[in-house]
Amino acid sequence: MAAPALEPKIYTAIGLDFETGGLDCTRCACIQIAVQAIRLDTLEIFDRYSAYIAPYHKQELGAAKRKVLKTKHELSQPSERMDYEQVALDYSGITMDTLINQGAELKEVAAGIIRFANKSTLGKGAQCKPILIGQNIAFDIGFLQQLMSYAGLAAEFEKAFAGKKDFHGNFQPLYIDTIPLARLALAADPSMVSYKLELIAERFGIDLSDAHDAAADVAATLDIVRVCSARLRNGEDGAAPVSRQPKTRDHFKI
Repeated sequence: MAAPALEPKIYTAIGLDFETGGLDCTRCACIQIAVQAIRLDTLEIFDRYSAYIAPYHKQELGAAKRKVLKTKHELSQPSERMDYEQVALDYSGITMDTLINQGAELKEVAAGIIRFANKSTLGKGAQCKPILIGQNIAFDIGFLQQLMSYAGLAAEFEKAFAGKKDFHGNFQPLYIDTIPLARLALAADPSMVSYKLELIAERFGIDLSDAHDAAADVAATLDIVRVCSARLRNGEDGAAPVSRQPKTRDHFKI
């Protein structure tokens, strides 16, 4: 009997970038998000989504959230709004008026990201769920977790993306950070003294005409992935040779 044909796996990733109201994901707001889906075999970008996020308020989560008796006065008081630091708004060029007039509701954006991830899953099996790619992406992951938790969609987020639960039982999505990726390619170059997105892009000849706009930053980030992937796949003159070490034994227990 012939062996069953193996269906080829299609692996995808989602480039992610946030603009935020500050650096601390526990108190500062998400103000803009952009994602782009890319196939890892062809390096083709096949879908995009971006949104401004309307102003929203802080929430109590996890162990800090417990039932307490409140007076009528306390119940009538509005919850505290997330932080929108002026220096962060100036850095991104996004105004509060833009967020109020053009921003989508937090839960709407979170649900949109989950739908986007599900549409970006082109292969079957858990290993084909999309991974995340970003520049200094650990920063963005914190705000993504805030977004999903505040929207009440943490369980749906866990189902849509590749990842594992950590020691504490919290879901950690699988991701690639372009900073160490660029260091692998460029650390031997003494002229590389910083790995900011715009400097990596310039070194690779990538156009970044609107830095600190989430959509533009994602596009440049995925272009960096393309360049580094091409080097990995095709090699480059002057690359360090791989040395082969003599075997210490012929057989291994598995």
